[in-house]
Amino acid sequence: MEQIIEKSRFIGHICPVESREEAEAFIAGIRAQYKDATHNVPAMVLGDQFQIQWASDDGEPQGTSGAPMVQMLTAQGITNVALVVTRYFGGIKLGPGGLVRAYTGTARLALEEAGIVEVKEREFFQVEFAYPYLDKLQHLAAQGSFLLDELTYAEMVGGLISVPPEDSEELLELLNQVTSGTVKILERKIRETR
Repeated sequence: MEQIIEKSRFIGHICPVESREEAEAFIAGIRAQYKDATHNVPAMVLGDQFQIQWASDDGEPQGTSGAPMVQMLTAQGITNVALVVTRYFGGIKLGPGGLVRAYTGTARLALEEAGIVEVKEREFFQVEFAYPYLDKLQHLAAQGSFLLDELTYAEMVGGLISVPPEDSEELLELLNQVTSGTVKILERKIRETR
């Protein structure tokens, strides 16, 4: 994402990350790619409670670029992301307010272009059940009771069933009811999904 503001060229780069190391690697890559830029202003927010918030102004006046980008991300509830706004100075000074608007505006446009992915927890059950129950379970899945994926057909039907964690006990009751208590739960775990 790129925009020109008062002859300065601003380029926004954003990347989903799971750790500080991933964020730092992304930031280092952008700095290497745009090593001739006047400024490469990085920011990162990590953790489900925004535990890690970090930014640098990279030579811009203090508090006019990196920190406002972090504030914009946290205000929108966005985490696990690294962001770099690259600036090629065009000869016209923007002043503190202009810099804040330019950097946060470029960051916002990069975020809009990338899109926001909501991450949710789901509980997954690796199951096996007899063939006579397949139609009923597929019908319930089609109605939205749960997700049913990765079906395998052998002596028994295998599959991966998932629900939000708060619905897991209700799902277990439903599976036992539908299969007359014969469903086999082979594995159970909670994972984040996008």
